[in-house]
Amino acid sequence: MGNRPMNAAEWLLLLTLALLWGGSFFFGKVALAELPPFTAVLGRLVLGALILIALVRLAGRLLPGDINSWLRFAIMGALNNFVPFSLIMWGQTQISSGLASILNAMTPLSTAVLAHLLTRDEKLTPLRLTGVLLGLAGVVTLVGPSALAGLGSDVLAQLACLAATISYGCAGIYGRRFRGDPPLVSAAGQVTASALLTLPVALLADAPWHLPMPSLGTWAALAGAGLFSTALAYVVYFRILATAGATNLLLVTFLMPVIALLLGVGVLHERIDASHLAGMLLIALGLATIDGRLLQRIRAVRAQ
Repeated sequence: MGNRPMNAAEWLLLLTLALLWGGSFFFGKVALAELPPFTAVLGRLVLGALILIALVRLAGRLLPGDINSWLRFAIMGALNNFVPFSLIMWGQTQISSGLASILNAMTPLSTAVLAHLLTRDEKLTPLRLTGVLLGLAGVVTLVGPSALAGLGSDVLAQLACLAATISYGCAGIYGRRFRGDPPLVSAAGQVTASALLTLPVALLADAPWHLPMPSLGTWAALAGAGLFSTALAYVVYFRILATAGATNLLLVTFLMPVIALLLGVGVLHERIDASHLAGMLLIALGLATIDGRLLQRIRAVRAQ
């Protein structure tokens, strides 16, 4: 399953997920102007969990009540949210956000290697590896090679960001256990468990009861992050995971910087330059190489 080309519907879902998660950078930029990191993450997760639980009830379903199901949700929430969020946030206190985003773009490579070692149906092929490396080069070009200037210093912070990509990869593979479950229920359980795991950390690290009341703009940013970048995003996430596999799913990491850039240009009126265009072209080429169908058509034309 993992090595087959994704169909049009799966590519559309992947682009939708990239848009939803890419938007989280925009929402986060607004929320972090007034809130400390863990409190902002907790607010996003709590709102997302409440929305998903309400949707589960509206759909006439119930969250499971057995310990085993919630243990699975807790493991998935830890691997997919709590551990990588904590590692990346700590890493970004030591290194630039540009370098952190480049290291985060190692997620598809980490996932591909882990899937090759731990699964039977998502093996790493030379074509897929070439595509992943092209996509990674595209992210470096998009963010700016100057972000690599800090590579080699603050090693622990950089290892923390790389460990986060491994955690994301493990989450993608562990999430295969939810294939038979409704995506809405899986999303609600995982986000609720993530919020419960984040709560004590936010209380200890940020003491949010001492913070001033956030402005309306901050509440709107948290609502947007909770609804779009968390609730809806994780329904799409589990839908893709069930049909396209972990390796294909985490290609979204290549698309997120592109979406974040385009939102910055369209909403915040940021400037786009030649390196951004070159980076997006490399990412598109990498995704086309991973998909494989374009190369197959080129070979067929040459053969004719």
